[in-house]
Amino acid sequence: MSQNIVSNPLIERLPEHLKQFIKPQNYEEYTPIDQAVWRYVMRKNITSLRKAAHDSYLNGLKKTGISTDEIPSMYGMNRILKKIGWAAVAVDGFIPPNAFMEFQAYNILVIASDIRQLENIEYTPAPDIIHEAAGHAPIIANPDYAEYLRRFGKIGCKAISSKKDYDMYEAVRELSILKEAYDTDPKDIQNAEKKIEQLQNQKETPSEMALIRNLHWWTVEYGLIGTTDNPKIYGAGLLSSIGESEWCMTDQVEKIPYSPDAAFQDFDITKPQPQLFVTPDFAYLCQVLEEFADTMALRKGGHRGLAKLIESENLGTIELSTGLQVSGTFTRMIKNEDNEVIYFETKGETALSFREKELISHGIDAHPNGFRSPIGKLKGINLAIENMSPRDLKAYNFYDGEYIEFEFESGITVAGNNITGMRNIKGELILIQFSECTTKYKGEYLFRPDWGTFDLAVGNEIVSAFSGPADDHSFDLVTHKASSITTKRTYSQAQTELHSLYQSVKNIREGKNTRFSLEAVFEILEKDHSNDWLLPLEIYELIYEKDAKFAAQTLKHLEAIKSKKPNISHLINSGLEIINKNLTIA
Repeated sequence: MSQNIVSNPLIERLPEHLKQFIKPQNYEEYTPIDQAVWRYVMRKNITSLRKAAHDSYLNGLKKTGISTDEIPSMYGMNRILKKIGWAAVAVDGFIPPNAFMEFQAYNILVIASDIRQLENIEYTPAPDIIHEAAGHAPIIANPDYAEYLRRFGKIGCKAISSKKDYDMYEAVRELSILKEAYDTDPKDIQNAEKKIEQLQNQKETPSEMALIRNLHWWTVEYGLIGTTDNPKIYGAGLLSSIGESEWCMTDQVEKIPYSPDAAFQDFDITKPQPQLFVTPDFAYLCQVLEEFADTMALRKGGHRGLAKLIESENLGTIELSTGLQVSGTFTRMIKNEDNEVIYFETKGETALSFREKELISHGIDAHPNGFRSPIGKLKGINLAIENMSPRDLKAYNFYDGEYIEFEFESGITVAGNNITGMRNIKGELILIQFSECTTKYKGEYLFRPDWGTFDLAVGNEIVSAFSGPADDHSFDLVTHKASSITTKRTYSQAQTELHSLYQSVKNIREGKNTRFSLEAVFEILEKDHSNDWLLPLEIYELIYEKDAKFAAQTLKHLEAIKSKKPNISHLINSGLEIINKNLTIA
């Protein structure tokens, strides 16, 4: 089961460039200690979150079938998520932000299938199955929130990133892997943290991706709902952090009404958050998202949108007023005195599309070395080609097979043989092809006849600019190679023995055959694994009402651990509190 990628109709419809991030869950790689960590966190969270979490969380746990006793399998999650119109896939830690959000647009929950170490049981900067499955999945059972998540993905995946964003993604991914890897050199962690700090200290105008990532953080990850005086938790980062979910409800954390201003509030993934934002309801999240989207190049286009694409140095798309879409790596633009784009260029593979579908004969094979074109109105008649009537076209000689010379208002001139034109569904010209063409601007040759066939993009202005291609099939996007990969764990003989002890206690709790009795487990634990605190708690849970002498012996052992390791005393106390109060996890 675990070696196969669990499918679902939603997963099967994913484009290949998203499927490349999916990996098998490999359920058998979870150790008995991993299962105990899951169980502790879930029991602790559910008991402490009964009052602090939004009602959708506990209701969602039941709807999504997530158990408190065992790490969920992707098979089980997909079977149940299918009923609410969602699916889940396993990935290897952090994936690029645009890809992460695009999964959401397809109603796919991305789950990092690794689980935090026992040493990081309260919080880990790395995405793990506790954070993803126990944090995100239950809330999407709420229809309003699920729609927000989908809309966020739809808009967020089009946000334009800066070079700093790509560097920050790689740095955060590296740090998260180092912190969860076994036997990592502390110096390596310090260097990774320093790299992130240096990137954070670089002062520059935040990109669209940086801003929308902030909105994602303060809602999906660390959001509160209700009023600032009486908020409830719905953010997955809080729901999956047994430390911060309690601390965030204290007066030490400032509660701020949620608004578009949250986009400008940065966060530090390595530290607890000093302030949190409170939305009155889930519907308001969509309202703020739409307000933010109205500021994006996706909806505004223009010279600012094209400038963002040029700065990103990555694949992006502009859409002209005719609906023609040009996808490539943009390198240059020329503006007039009114800051209107009059000319643009791409380098390398470029494709032309209309309504997200590549135009026939205008894929990357036709434009392997870039694309360039003037846009705007023609001089003399103050009219864009797209707005020309048949009479205008005739007057200006826009006919197949005719030689033509014309000048844009900007001063860009075009002269050549009109080969053919292509129109949109409204009948407007969107592309004109020329041979023997010369295009000039202020003495500079923008295109020469010996460069081949010239394709003129018809459009008065740029109405949209966004990250990625218009048509996913235009480019080979199945090329992602992370600069760092999560490490596969190996175990010493002592660790393997500890796993067998955990498994024995689990088997006893579930009424299965076991290798060791509880007494034997405890004896080995005291002798060879005296610093382990979670397994004695599990033993105590099974005997505290049945064997007073053994229970007292176990408590004495736990008290000794607390004396040696005071930093985990609160974790032991919390576990004992759940047991002694016989709190039910219903």
